Amino acid sequence: MTARILISNDDGISARGLIALTEAIAPLGEVWVVAPEHEQSATSHSLSLHRPLRIRKHQERWFGVDGTPADCVYVAVNHLMKSGPPVLVLSGINHGPNLADDVIYSGTVAAAMEGCILGFPAIAFSLATRRTFDFEHAIPFARSLVKTALESTIPARMLLNVNIPAYGPVAGYEVTRLGRHNYDADVIEKEDPRGRHYYWIGGTGYEHVKEPGTDVTAVLDERRASITPLMLDLTQHAFLAPLEGWTLDGFNRS
Repeated sequence: MTARILISNDDGISARGLIALTEAIAPLGEVWVVAPEHEQSATSHSLSLHRPLRIRKHQERWFGVDGTPADCVYVAVNHLMKSGPPVLVLSGINHGPNLADDVIYSGTVAAAMEGCILGFPAIAFSLATRRTFDFEHAIPFARSLVKTALESTIPARMLLNVNIPAYGPVAGYEVTRLGRHNYDADVIEKEDPRGRHYYWIGGTGYEHVKEPGTDVTAVLDERRASITPLMLDLTQHAFLAPLEGWTLDGFNRS
């Protein structure tokens, strides 16, 4: 039986990275593409609950949704693919890295995470560059990883975050943990022609902490692809016991 594979992204239905990933995965199964009609970068895991969504069919098994990446996966699984769910949800290839804290804001990771919430294993792919986006060398790596995943016993709700170095063949990969990095925390104030103030948030400066075994070190320093398993459970289990020792004046703990 041919494996059904769902692909989404946050860069939009016409993004080169989406097309590259679709071409990479096409030999491995029946590919469905359900992606935002327009770019939705940094939308994180938002759902459009207070307005209707519109779906446009671009070609067979290829749909655009005027919503977020999470909307796209939700609509795909619960509506467009009702006749047979996917065995794997993919997202990307993102035009830029999703390393360290980026995963919290990333629409690319959110699309994959929505697949996990709905009960399917998922992989998010990103190309770790902010300049020239050449997906030629990312395609064989993505195909190899997805092929291996399909041939393996994939746990339900498995979520992998993958960052692929740009500029040249992928020399190798590492299984990593999330690293740490910092962006400039800028808020730029300007004035429009009518005298009203407006603001741009987010700086352009970037610095990462060089720690072995992390995604940022593997990709940026060692020029290797990183594969980082993520989890949906955000509970900080190590702090449960200390928190049990807290006493709130005037309140009993049930």
